[in-house]
Amino acid sequence: MIDAWMLLGVLAIGMVLGLVFFGGLWWTLRRGLASAHPVRWFVSSLLVRAAVVLGGIYWVGAGQWQRLLACLLGFWLARLLVLRLTREPAPPRPESEVAHAP
Repeated sequence: MIDAWMLLGVLAIGMVLGLVFFGGLWWTLRRGLASAHPVRWFVSSLLVRAAVVLGGIYWVGAGQWQRLLACLLGFWLARLLVLRLTREPAPPRPESEVAHAP
């Protein structure tokens, strides 16, 4: 039987896996675009991130669909969090647009 505390723990592990994956992607983009050899950064990062996340989901899921679903939900929530934290602020609007805004 699966209890709520265990599912919350699996959700938290899914969030950590998502933070590793999407945070690593953000970090790789910043480093890779400034590198003389960006392909090395992108390929090696993809392989490491995918191996860590797939291994973690396989281990946490333990063949139970409820655990897999909770882990994937945590992974998705981490994606939303990383998107929010890494979003660049919008440029300020010119004064003429601000005065005429609805």
